[in-house]
Amino acid sequence: MLGWYDWVLLGVSVIIIVLCLLQGGKSEGASGAITGGGLNVFVKTKERGAEKVISILTLITVAIFFLIAILIKILNGQG
Repeated sequence: MLGWYDWVLLGVSVIIIVLCLLQGGKSEGASGAITGGGLNVFVKTKERGAEKVISILTLITVAIFFLIAILIKILNGQG
């Protein structure tokens, strides 16, 4: 039977998945290597605006996920 903390962990997991899908690709990947795109490999690009907010939210949500996972482990270890 799932406890309330399991449901919270599940909700945080879904939020992490959505935030990761909202993030844009940082590079062209393998398709850029095949087609010859991405010639500016060493150019620094900074995240700005919404990209930066989503990146920070993802980092915070992942930290919360790990804290909840450790808390669940501690609570289940005592029971």
